Amino acid sequence: MAALCGSLCSQTGKTITVRMLNGRTGKLISPSNYLVRVDHEQTVHANWVVQNEDGTGKLTVPSGATVLTIQATYDGATSYYVGCDAVKDHGASDDGPSLDRWYKTADILVTGVVARNDCAGEKLPEKLQVFAKPGEFVFFVRRQNWREQMRELSTH
Repeated sequence: MAALCGSLCSQTGKTITVRMLNGRTGKLISPSNYLVRVDHEQTVHANWVVQNEDGTGKLTVPSGATVLTIQATYDGATSYYVGCDAVKDHGASDDGPSLDRWYKTADILVTGVVARNDCAGEKLPEKLQVFAKPGEFVFFVRRQNWREQMRELSTH
């Protein structure tokens, strides 16, 4: 039954290739975990992304999902990467190291999406000019600074 559901669920879901890049160097990062949420729900799906050997991930989301947000962890899943698409808005919330940015699954599937990179400064260096293929989501991150790490420790 599980095998049948696995193949049936994969047929009805949407598959997206995920690339997470260092916001300053543009190098591909392989995180401890990818954490996915869909349709503004609070439920985190850590098992929806299967990591490939090259550091990319294959994300399968339900066919009805219209928007998604992705975070990632490091240090054995004890720390969260900060999304570079929310760095400029960092002071707007004390909820944690980054704000959630939601991306339309239809846009990702049809044209591909590269998230904003506020970690690189005003002028984006050539090495950070990245393009996404249809079905691909590319986002930039950085590790937490010491203040963010302390704030995260104090909330747990």
